[in-house]
Formats: sequence, C-alpha cells, structure tokens
Amino acid sequence: MAFNVSIITLYPEAFPGLLDVSILGRARREDIWSLDITDLRQFGLGKHRQVDESPAGGGAGLVLRPDVAAAAIDSLPDDDRPLVYLSPRGRPFDQSKAAEFANGPGLVCFCGRFEGLDERVIEKRRMIEVSIGDFVLAGGEAAAQAIIESTVRLLPGVAGNGASLEDESFSHGLLEYPQYTLPRLWENEATPEVLLSGDHKKIAQWRLNRSKLLTEARRPDLWAAYLNGQRIRASETDDEHD
Repeated sequence: MAFNVSIITLYPEAFPGLLDVSILGRARREDIWSLDITDLRQFGLGKHRQVDESPAGGGAGLVLRPDVAAAAIDSLPDDDRPLVYLSPRGRPFDQSKAAEFANGPGLVCFCGRFEGLDERVIEKRRMIEVSIGDFVLAGGEAAAQAIIESTVRLLPGVAGNGASLEDESFSHGLLEYPQYTLPRLWENEATPEVLLSGDHKKIAQWRLNRSKLLTEARRPDLWAAYLNGQRIRASETDDEHD
C-alpha cells in the first residue's frame, strides 16, 4: 500500500512543486507514495467562499475559521495518518520525526495562512503542530513540502542507495562529514590522502572525526546532545558489566 499524503491548502497550485522532481517524482509514479490536494477555499462560506475572520480580542491580520478548517479536514478519510499543522510555534521538525512519519501510513498536512488557525480546531482535531525553524513564512506550503520530502525519501525504494541515508547529517546525531570527488587536485587543493588509501577502517575514523569537529563548531546544541548520549550509553554499558 502506498504512503498517502494529503495537503489542505488555500494554494493548491503550489503542489506538487518540488515533490514531483528527482527521486520523489519517480517514486510517486511508481506508486510508492501518493499525493492528493484539498483546496480549503472550496469549504469557504457564502458567495465569496470566506475562510477567515478578524482575531477575537482585536489585533492585526486574519485568522482561519475553525468551521471551515474542520470541514476540509473531515472531508478526508478517517484513518490513522497524523494530522500536521505547519506552525512556527510547533515542535521543531528533525530527522527523527521524519523517520517516525515514514514508519506510518502517511501524512495529512494543513497549510496555515494569515495569522494562523483558530485554536479550537487545533485542539478538537488533535493536530500536531510542527515547525521547520525559528522564522515565519507567508504560509505553510513551503514547510509542508520540506517535511514531506524529508519523510518520503526515507521510504523503502525511494532512495537509490539505502546505505547513503545512514551517513547523512543528523542520522547519528552528528553533521555529515565533508565529501570529495574528482579531480583529485583542484585549485591547488588535494583530496585528503586517507580517502584514497583503501583502508576502510581509517576512512571511517577520519569521517567520524570530521563529523565531530563540524558538529562541535557549527551546532553546539547537537554536539551537547551527542556527548550526553555517549555518556548515557557508556553508563548503561558499565551497569551491564557490574
């Protein structure tokens, strides 16, 4: 059964977009995953299909109505797919969450607009708020595409070389090591000799060391989490030997 993704959006023309190119497009054509788009405007009220109202209590902008949003959500099959609301106040999305989603039956992504979505529908429909970073976009469409791409590429049969997924950034709590290819000498910079040695043990150690150095320098938050995880594993090992 294909991994089914549903999108609820005011801008259906934004899809499939990048989700239809490269390995994701090929995988969709091979029915590894499917995509359907629901136009939120179709559930709008009145002659002009209104989907929003002014925020209660005053303030700038508009808020998506709960009745309109719920009608769109309820039009989809009632299944076990998580209902994701793309929101800057949501839990930060990461590789572990992508893997969690990829192990499920699919996704439903609700793309917000304006000042956001009425809190009542978020709570009543048990939406999972997810953020792709500490910044604000005009809407959730770009964020949805990022989350879907990072999730779908983990599905079996999507990536041509499954082993390549294991060494990527974040897969083991570290940033990925530097990569090199031909030519061996470029603008007076040579490919590191260890990578040409044929000694796979030394190559693996070099890559691990470079990953550690990059992570410590660029992502101290990840580095701290990695060190903490190493300490926990060491402690568990010590307990097993006691």
